[in-house]
Amino acid sequence: MKKYIAPIIMLAIFEAIAVTLWLTKDNFFYFVNFTYIGCSIALGMFLYIKKYKHARRVVQLLVGLYMLIYLGFICGENMQIEGFWYYLFTGVFEAATIHYAVAKIFGPLIFGRGWCGYACWTAMVLDFLPYKVPSQPRKKLGWIRYITFALSLIFVSALFLAKVGNIERIMFWSFVAGNALYYAVGIVLAFVFKDNRAFCKYVCPVTVFMKPMSYFALFRVRCKKDLCVDCGKCKRVCPMDVDVTDNSRKRKNGTECILCMECVKNCPKKAL
Repeated sequence: MKKYIAPIIMLAIFEAIAVTLWLTKDNFFYFVNFTYIGCSIALGMFLYIKKYKHARRVVQLLVGLYMLIYLGFICGENMQIEGFWYYLFTGVFEAATIHYAVAKIFGPLIFGRGWCGYACWTAMVLDFLPYKVPSQPRKKLGWIRYITFALSLIFVSALFLAKVGNIERIMFWSFVAGNALYYAVGIVLAFVFKDNRAFCKYVCPVTVFMKPMSYFALFRVRCKKDLCVDCGKCKRVCPMDVDVTDNSRKRKNGTECILCMECVKNCPKKAL
């Protein structure tokens, strides 16, 4: 039973969020929404424990498609960063602002960059590409994410400053166009750098929120030094170039870990 504690804790966290938002916002949708996401993540963790090799992929599809198709296209909510700025400027704690607070701003204090590994609908598609393990050294292009972050803020700010009408409709179409652009750029970068996660490492603006908070993450991969033989396999299979053999908070690319568990699955000594 002890091995099932992690998925039970994760489900309990999301249920607590679901009930809290349902009662405080007087909207039953939040209970259904976060219960569904919590159950999906807990299911994925359960399948991982049962050694089902596509456990993470199941969660990606369950959560990613739900947010992209149902919340985004059907409900018309912009769940990208522009939607966050929009609701923030209107002073409304709804939809994208709640999503960002839970998954990308405060959530990483608990599960780090787990969003990137299990729920991001952009990465959901990019992970189907053939370059699951980077074949080239990491580039020093992380500064690009700050430009895309700033551009998203400037775009929404300009709409408000110009007092453009029907902003909600503009937000929906920016969600559609933004996703198309993200997929196009992500796929091109994956083939150029031979790395499925190149977009996540260099371009994604959301990581500007997530990286600082992930530094303090409660859930993180740790190395049992007494078992580790320094074979280096964990570093070779890591899609985000993280040195998981270093247990310090300052380990190389530590705030990039997406908890994909490839290192854990491939460790020959079960040291992770």
